[in-house]
Amino acid sequence: MLSFNIKYFSRAVIISLCVSMLLFLLSFIIGPKTFFLLLNGNLGIASDYFFGIFTNAGDGLMWVAVLFIVLFVLKQKKAWPLLLYVFVITTLLTQLCKYVIIPDAPRPWKAITNHALIHHVSFITPFSISSFPSGHTATAFSIYLLLSLFINKKWWLYAGLAYALLVGYSRIYVAQHFPFDVAAGALTGTISVLLSLQIQLALSKKPRPAIAFEQ
Repeated sequence: MLSFNIKYFSRAVIISLCVSMLLFLLSFIIGPKTFFLLLNGNLGIASDYFFGIFTNAGDGLMWVAVLFIVLFVLKQKKAWPLLLYVFVITTLLTQLCKYVIIPDAPRPWKAITNHALIHHVSFITPFSISSFPSGHTATAFSIYLLLSLFINKKWWLYAGLAYALLVGYSRIYVAQHFPFDVAAGALTGTISVLLSLQIQLALSKKPRPAIAFEQ
């Protein structure tokens, strides 16, 4: 029987939604291109290598690590259906937005014709289309929120947030996404976990799954 940490999960959801709404708001006030260029500034070679490598922490392969952590480190072996729901819903929502709802949305490299204004990491080729939302950010926030359900420690509330924010920012730094793409990614990840949790509870064989309300 699964036991969920609702206290920190609820806080993580609120924080994630606030991050998303703030990025959307600033993109609207400042302007998407101006806001992107403001955050995309060159921070030096060390930052190029750090963000150029760390951006892979939002790659789909991270789900393999999460599966191992949840099943074997946290010993929540009955949680695999929930992980599957989150992975499938996150992927479907992201791909639906990218290729059906807002197909061929231009990325910064295509939308900003003066490439001299854009800082990009030399070993990463910037893409041109399918910008909205940021799939890496959606994955990072999904993982942050999912693990918040099982890690009953306050440190994950902040360490997990730092992980998700760094992945989101890395997508801007390596010139792959606008800030509003990152905002949409954070929102997508949040919605995916909330939907998956409801599915998990609805399909559970127990009428009322055990949920640990931590004080």
